[in-house]
Amino acid sequence: MNDFNFKKVAIVRSCYKEKFGIPRQSGLSDHAEAIIELVAPYNHEDYIRELEGFSHLWLIFVFHKHLGRQAKATVRPPRLGGNKRVGVFASRSSFRPNPVGLSVVKLQSIRKQNNKIELSVSGADLVDGTPVIDIKPYIGYADSVTNSHAAYAQQRPEPVLAVKLSQQAKGFICNVKEQYPLLEKVIRETISLDPRPGYVDSEDKVYGLNLYDLNIKWTVEKGQAEVFFIESLAE
Repeated sequence: MNDFNFKKVAIVRSCYKEKFGIPRQSGLSDHAEAIIELVAPYNHEDYIRELEGFSHLWLIFVFHKHLGRQAKATVRPPRLGGNKRVGVFASRSSFRPNPVGLSVVKLQSIRKQNNKIELSVSGADLVDGTPVIDIKPYIGYADSVTNSHAAYAQQRPEPVLAVKLSQQAKGFICNVKEQYPLLEKVIRETISLDPRPGYVDSEDKVYGLNLYDLNIKWTVEKGQAEVFFIESLAE
């Protein structure tokens, strides 16, 4: 059997509305929130019985933004500056023979209302609308290998950009604090990891980052990012 059909069990509702800016691994932005919304017929409490007893979950998902794109034998991981190629099976690249990814997230809460079941999670590295094809509990003794070796990605990436906010940005964040209580933290965590492509060699460019229904505009100069303008994209 060469082909497999997988059923979607849930949809991700994420603060990241586009691919640019998403942390390159899960858990790098602790405050990045997402809702895992179970879809029928899996939106029944029998499917999540005892799930609340686990602190973290594995999400197996589809890189739906890359459907139809040709898989590559070699890719350029951002951790290597975007200049060195490695085999796709030696990477977490989304350009894969099968567009499937996995992510560990922290389970914050479970909401059940009528026929809707939502898992509130944090630390997500998933774009809004991502289809989830399976959910599994994270089990520490089996899923964490103490003496593992990870070649070019042995250490957790550290923030590389200091992030400052303009007066406009500070005022906007203050005005929407009730609606987006974690906004400033998500902005700082996301931009500090420098989501720009590894080959970028110019600092005279304006970048846009879509979070929630907001457009975050920022620049980089001498290793420091400045968020100079935030605006709502809602009509």
